This record gives sequence, C-alpha cells and structure tokens, in this order.
Amino acid sequence: MEQNKTNQTNELTALFFRSEYGKMVAVVTKYIGTENVTTAEDIVQETLLKAVNHWQLTGIPENPQAWLYTTAKNLTFNVLKRKKIEAKYRSEPIDVDESSSTNEVMTFTANEIVDQQLNMMFVCCHPSISENTQVALILNILCGFRIAEIAHAFFSNIETINKRLVRGRQQLRQNFDFASQPNVNERLPIVLRSIYLLFNEGYLPSQKEEVTRYDLSLEAIRLVNILLKSPLIHDKSDSHALLALMYLNASRFDARENSTNTIVEMSDQNRKKWNRDLINRGIDALNQAIKENRVSIYLILATISAQHCIAPSLDKTNWNQILSLYDDLLELNDSSIVKLNRSVALAKVKGNKTAISELESIEVEFKLEQNHLFHATLGELYRLDNEGIKAIEHFNKAIKLAKNQRDVKFLQRKLVSVVPNGQAQVS
Repeated sequence: MEQNKTNQTNELTALFFRSEYGKMVAVVTKYIGTENVTTAEDIVQETLLKAVNHWQLTGIPENPQAWLYTTAKNLTFNVLKRKKIEAKYRSEPIDVDESSSTNEVMTFTANEIVDQQLNMMFVCCHPSISENTQVALILNILCGFRIAEIAHAFFSNIETINKRLVRGRQQLRQNFDFASQPNVNERLPIVLRSIYLLFNEGYLPSQKEEVTRYDLSLEAIRLVNILLKSPLIHDKSDSHALLALMYLNASRFDARENSTNTIVEMSDQNRKKWNRDLINRGIDALNQAIKENRVSIYLILATISAQHCIAPSLDKTNWNQILSLYDDLLELNDSSIVKLNRSVALAKVKGNKTAISELESIEVEFKLEQNHLFHATLGELYRLDNEGIKAIEHFNKAIKLAKNQRDVKFLQRKLVSVVPNGQAQVS
C-alpha cells in the first residue's frame, strides 16, 4: 500500500515536471534575471524535489499545481533576499526593488505563467544568439528536453549540443532585458520551429520507449493556440499551418499503437480510431492558413497530412498529390529527411525500384547511412520489392543503429516478416 502511494506520488511529480517545468522556469527568470537562468532552473528542480518528499509524507495536495508555484515563489523570494544581502556586504549595486521585503510583489497567476513562458521563448531568440542555439535553449530550458533528446531533434550528437547550450547560456547571462518587449514577429519563426520539435518529440519519443508522449504534443498545441490569440503577432499564417499539422497528426495517435504498446504502421491502422474532431480542427486551421496566401513548410506538411486523413484507405490515398507536395517542399527545405519521407510517396507512384534508386543516390551526399530510418526505409522498400537478401541487410543495419528499444523491437518484427520461422538474426 505504501509502495503504491510512493509510486503515485512519483508519477504525479513526473507529470508536473513535464507540464510545468518550462512555465515555472520562465516566471522565476522574470524576477531573478536571464543572467541567473541556471539559478531559476535550480529553484524549479528544488521545488519538484520538495514536492516528492513532502507529498510522500503528507499525501498529494488538493491543488498540486498551486502547491508547486507557491513553493517556487518562496524559494525565489529567498534567492532575491540572499542576493540583496550579498550585494550589501560587497557594496555592489543590485537591481532588487525595495518592495521585495515581502514576496507579495511576485505574481504567479495563470496569466502571468502563460505570458512569461512565451516571453522567455522570445528572449531566447535574441539575434545575438545563433538560430540553432536559440532552438536548443528553448527546448532545454523551457521544454525540459534532455541533451540527448535535443541531439535527436537536430540529428546531431550530445557533445555538439552541450557546447551549443553552454555558449547560449553564457549569452543569456549577458543580462538581456527580460522586461523589454522583444520583436515577436521577427523571432516567431524560431519559436514555431521549437514548438514543432516539441511536438515531434511527443509524436515519436527519442529517449523513452512509448509510442507517443501525449503531454509533449498537447503542450505544443497549447503554445500555438496561445500565439494565435496574441495581438502582438501580425502574420499568423504559419501559426495556423503548424496548428493544422499538429491537429492532423495527433488525430491518428490512438491508432498508432496497439494493446501491447507497439507501433502500428499507417497501412495497418484502424481508421475508425482516427479522431474526427481533431481532423476537423486541423482542416479548419489549414483553411485559415490558406487564406493568408503564404506558402510555408508547415502549410505543405499540413496539406500532406490532410491528404492522409481524408483518404478512406491507404490504396485510395492521393499519392500523386502527396508526391507533388513533397516536390514543392524540397524547394523550401532540401533536406535528407524530406527526401527520405518523399521516397514513400515516390514508391507508390513510380514503383519501389525508382524509390530505392533515389534513396541510394543520396546515401553518401547526406550521410544517411548512419541513420536507422534510412536503412529501415530501404529495408521496407526492398521487402515490398521481394528482394529478401537486401531487405535483411538493411533491416539489420537499422537495428544496429536504432537507439530506442521500441524501434529495435519494431524492426525485429520487420526482419522476421522477411525471414519467417525464427530464422532472422541480427548480423
């Protein structure tokens, strides 16, 4: 019984860590300054640790969120008092208002939390910080991403991302004015990119074995909806397009995994499980984006997703239209991942051999040979083309490169489908 209580407390604390971490860091940073963002993170982590210890002894409070923010507020107040005392003995000026003799000046209201989380995102997008570092800072500080998760999002390595974050934090410590209103319209593309990566980590987690992390995807949707309500943003077409893409992709969540929590491919999904309400919301947002008469990566991706959502079956999907959309997407984003995804539509329209040939032609150019998705896709194309030996070769390579046991198990099932009766072995 006691063990169940502890497990329940730990699970709830983990839930609040994922959902509240970035919001709390943003609000705390407002009061202690961006030069102390690491201290803000320490305060939030101490708050969550206190929650684990206190809730295990006294039980989960009626309003856990209020408990967390009250604790974070008190810890922030203690830091401000300590800074003031230290400055006094060093005879150094410090920008702490005299009214901070009480912590009543600190407001951790719902509106304040929402406003400061988004404001902190735009602060991280300061033009003196490189674009990729801006995104990495947002994902790490405000979305609670681990370094390995950021590396996965960038198709990079842990060492590179760690160096990027260290440089970014040094720049944040140059005391950017948190109170001043950043140019949100200039910085919006980076914020949207960060939110998109947040959604993608929820769509297919890199470090956890779940098929879907609903909390991350829902948080991404929540953030875009807040952006759309902001009067400060002039052109909202990209925000509408990204929201459409996320709604449409999220509509398939329930059909993407089975009762054993394993991935179900689109070809095997029960389309009756697709969420029609989310599809309708996605189509509405897509229509709103189209009205703005602006073509963007998110608009094309949302349109591709819409084509899948409106198709009654895989065979009746408009693959010609999807292939054409991928061709348009390549004009805006000539990346290896776009070409990899395009190969699926290419195979449907022009045959597996054509898709295989194109993929193999870009293997060296984009260094995709070190990506398990590349070999998984080639293995599947060879399997569909009845070339068992080559399919086995690429499935084995994909298994070796896959970093998540969820993906390993999925690929092993693929391997068994090529070599039945338990004869499939990882080479």
